[in-house]
Amino acid sequence: MRTVLFIVRKEFVQIFRHKVMLPLIFLMPIIQLVILAHAADYEVRNINLHIVDHDLSQYSRRLAGKFQASGNFILTGSSFSSQAAFDEIQKGDADLFLDIPAGFQRSLLRESRAGLQLSVDAVNGVKAGLANAYATAIIQDFNEEVRSELAGPGAGKPSLAIASSNWFNPELNYFTFMVPGILVLLVTLVGMFLSGMNIVKEKEIGTIEQINVTPIRKYQFIIGKLLPFWIIANAELAIGLTVGWLIFDIPFVGSLWLVFGFAAIYLLVVLGMGLFISTVTETQQQAMFIAWFFLIIFILMSGLFTPIESMPPWAQQITKFNPVAYFVEVMRMVLLKGSGLMDIKRHILVMGGYALAVNGLAVWNYRKRS
Repeated sequence: MRTVLFIVRKEFVQIFRHKVMLPLIFLMPIIQLVILAHAADYEVRNINLHIVDHDLSQYSRRLAGKFQASGNFILTGSSFSSQAAFDEIQKGDADLFLDIPAGFQRSLLRESRAGLQLSVDAVNGVKAGLANAYATAIIQDFNEEVRSELAGPGAGKPSLAIASSNWFNPELNYFTFMVPGILVLLVTLVGMFLSGMNIVKEKEIGTIEQINVTPIRKYQFIIGKLLPFWIIANAELAIGLTVGWLIFDIPFVGSLWLVFGFAAIYLLVVLGMGLFISTVTETQQQAMFIAWFFLIIFILMSGLFTPIESMPPWAQQITKFNPVAYFVEVMRMVLLKGSGLMDIKRHILVMGGYALAVNGLAVWNYRKRS
């Protein structure tokens, strides 16, 4: 343990020795967070829909069929319980649910009016707004069809009253959706670039040979190299969350301890990848190019700027191996939805396995020569 602490101390001395390094690590990501929060809009397709049909009538089935035939919605489930539909939204398996009350057809035929409830997951305000607009248009079209069928000489014109509620992001604030995800990207960029240039910098200046002839073990060397950047990345995450709260009023519905607990595992993955890149390259330029290659793929396929549901099936399969996608989803689930440990259990298990595999590969690939 004492040996690891000496290595950690050496790393911090090297980091703080350069006056330009500290602003790059802490100031630039904050500026980027403020600027990148105004990211571009995007089109939404393949919206997951859950239908709660308490009526089971001809008209309720017709309305459900119109949603399925629209091309914008994918029916992920149907039930008789609003709580079951809410649980689907809570887990992220549904984006909205349509609640058709009992007596829907009878009210429409006898009283010329009926009510529906449309509940939307509004963590992503843009996606929620479009989903609500698509659903409202379908219901209005259905309303016109029924009105044409039933309206006759002296007959009343049936109408539907729609009550919509936006959960988790009631004001459909775009920053509430974007800022947690952008913060994940900035922490990832800093962590992977710094760790990616770590060992290779020792190679360039020639100090790696001096370290290799010492009795330091490989695992001590790797831990000592990773730990400083792990601490810095967590500190940067804390600063970013503070800025998001002060400037963008990001809600902290869930536990911050859960966020930092998952971040601790996630950063082991990112830093391990950077360290592995550092062991297979000979110059910092090579390390930066390789790190940037992987980061571009991770960022663009993380679900931050374009929904994963709108990607081709093969691309959706690739995102299952994207660590950034898992952390972006966890940040939104915990901070905006208030999800608990059991809700993100699968994400934790995947990241844990990822961390063991990547860091094991980095340790195995590092060759200590005497």
